[in-house]
Amino acid sequence: MRTVIRNARIFDGAGRALADGAVLIDGDGIAKVGLGPDALADVDADTVIDAAGRTLMPGMVEAHAHLTWGSSVEKIYHQFVLPPEELKVAAWRNARVLLDHGFTSAYSAGALADGVEVELARAIEAGETPGPRLVPSTLERSPEGAEGVETGDVFNGRGPDAIRRFVAYCKDEGIGSIKLVVSGEDALKPGTAKDMLYTAEEMEAAGAAASDAGLWIAAHAYYPEAIDLALKAGARIIYHASYADEAAADAMVAAKDTTFYAPSPGVSIAALEATPPPHIDMSAAKASAAERMELERKLVPALKARGVKILIGGDYGFPFNPNGRNARDLQIFVDHFGYTPTEALVAATRLGGELMGLPVGEVKEGYLADLLLVDGDPTEDVAILQDKARLAMIMKGGVLHKAPAA
Repeated sequence: MRTVIRNARIFDGAGRALADGAVLIDGDGIAKVGLGPDALADVDADTVIDAAGRTLMPGMVEAHAHLTWGSSVEKIYHQFVLPPEELKVAAWRNARVLLDHGFTSAYSAGALADGVEVELARAIEAGETPGPRLVPSTLERSPEGAEGVETGDVFNGRGPDAIRRFVAYCKDEGIGSIKLVVSGEDALKPGTAKDMLYTAEEMEAAGAAASDAGLWIAAHAYYPEAIDLALKAGARIIYHASYADEAAADAMVAAKDTTFYAPSPGVSIAALEATPPPHIDMSAAKASAAERMELERKLVPALKARGVKILIGGDYGFPFNPNGRNARDLQIFVDHFGYTPTEALVAATRLGGELMGLPVGEVKEGYLADLLLVDGDPTEDVAILQDKARLAMIMKGGVLHKAPAA
């Protein structure tokens, strides 16, 4: 099956200026990219799509996905923990919602139930349900004794041996990335972000075992000690890192070729804007969010200037920050971190593709045909990507999830 998209303004994902051109898709991949107003005019194809001057760009990558955090722009849950069947319904819905909003890939930052994301990833890959390419995770692992954690199973035992058993279990289950909550969370329990939930020996064991098993590690880490342990464990991605000091920042820069960073500001901005009902106390979450954003406004631009690969992804899935609003992170990067719209787009496409370890995130020959056709120019106004009606076409692997109107 060959499809040609002509008369497009191409944003390549790498940050170059928009260019007139056309793209030939053969099967699930991009076979040819031609530049110029008459590019690929003589190419035969089964399907011809006239972009009509709209922007053709790579599908976006959500680097901090929580598909089992139930709330979406289509359905809000005011409880966090759902019955198993409802949780599955919500996760399958959220996968489709992300794709509807232009996210063709997602890297999980942890699940609320064991096995559900592996099942979802397989269903998406088999074409049984719509959704982004998914690197699945398991339950966020907190060690035994952490508040609210049931003890005595593979998910929370203490010591290096328990960590190794957990990694072996994840490999057998088909997990792609292990989420380790290395430190606490002030937004949920004030004053705990400094608390270390793992020992150096446990994190060392996690890093070695994950490497041997061919798995990645995603780390929730706020303060320097947690960041240091995550880096020593070879974490694929670090979330938050808001309180990084000079030494921690230097360590993140030293690891920039192997470790990605997602500050995850979406949840912070949403918490600050939230107006909960009187019986819901968000004061701790709002105070934590304000402090984090103040720190990240300095940290993120400084790390970006030193070459750290910084990605979008903002803890979407809470009732005040639902799945489907994910593209808001791009505007937050512009408004709060000093990014240009093009730089934010690169973070959401090419850099996200590097995180996924897949040939996605660029309009480039040999890459998978994960593409969006956008009504407008997101390199001038990245906010338009928050309006799914502006997405005239959504394609994943050469297959149209949303076809442009005739």
